[in-house]
Amino acid sequence: MKKRKKKKMSKVVKIIIMLLLVILIILLALALTNDDLEDVVPKKHKKEKEEPIRKINIVNEDSDKRPIAVMIDNNVGNNNHYGLSDAYITYECIVEGGLTRIMAVYKDKDVEKIGPIRSSRHYFLDYALEEDSIYAHYGWSPFAQNDIKALGVNNINGLTDNAYYRDRTKRSPHNVFTSTERLYNYAKEKGYKTSSDNWHLLNYSVDEINLYNNETNTGKVDGVLPANKVDFNFSRSQSRTYNYNTDTKMYERMMNGVNHTDAETGNTLSYKNLIIIKVPNRTLDDYGRQDLTTVGTHDGYFITNGYAAPISAQKLSRKGKTKYTYKNGEEVKFNDGNTFIEVIPVNNNIEIE
Repeated sequence: MKKRKKKKMSKVVKIIIMLLLVILIILLALALTNDDLEDVVPKKHKKEKEEPIRKINIVNEDSDKRPIAVMIDNNVGNNNHYGLSDAYITYECIVEGGLTRIMAVYKDKDVEKIGPIRSSRHYFLDYALEEDSIYAHYGWSPFAQNDIKALGVNNINGLTDNAYYRDRTKRSPHNVFTSTERLYNYAKEKGYKTSSDNWHLLNYSVDEINLYNNETNTGKVDGVLPANKVDFNFSRSQSRTYNYNTDTKMYERMMNGVNHTDAETGNTLSYKNLIIIKVPNRTLDDYGRQDLTTVGTHDGYFITNGYAAPISAQKLSRKGKTKYTYKNGEEVKFNDGNTFIEVIPVNNNIEIE
């Protein structure tokens, strides 16, 4: 009997010991923190944290919104432009009389007032087309009229299309304005597509691009030089200056020695990136209308963050995208910000200091 009792007792003891061990293991597991558990789990089973995808701010690269390129009157003085500060890319080219005209390109922004709007010149089409833009203008030269039809450009013309309005407080013909909402709505009425998968032009970087390394006193590429002030002319009557603001890291624009300001805010128009390219031009008629040789390879400068680098701009066709490269063939990467592209006569000088 005693042996049986001993056996029963030993079994009970074993069961109790096993239960105590199980409870101890459970308590130990509960006592471990998340950090402790991570130390126990083999590294190969750890779930690595995913870094958030960094994106640029100047445009929404995930958006397929089709850009709109708008022709802007530049014969109105330095403080009468609306909406230029909202363009992500802006172009300026010479026109008749040594004057210039501007083309502002908009994407992913609702801009309430743009203008004053002016007529088309045919070589601006070459830059509107490379971004697959809807082209907005009020009137056209005979050359632009022919090319718009020949090239099949989706355009909104103020002479026939009711997407514009006149500000009667301003003198005609410098009083025509529009908005992005008006233009997109009218584009839909005309049956134009308002989305595009072919709008990308500039190669933007989420990391800050600096052309000069101050630690090693070397340029990113050959020929880099300081660019605190940039001067050039379109003609005897039209000079342009960009002054670098070291606080904002932006280039402040001047026309004919006077700050170029926004008509609504009064702020000086400023740009993160500058492109200046030199293109052959010639006079086409007695009126003085110009032609620009946009197709081909042209010399110029890429300017950002206080420095300038010599570049080449290659455009293989009128609809083809311009490719901007350094002289060593490396493609230019642009800082995340607005860009002004100046297309100046090939024989004009550029002074950079």
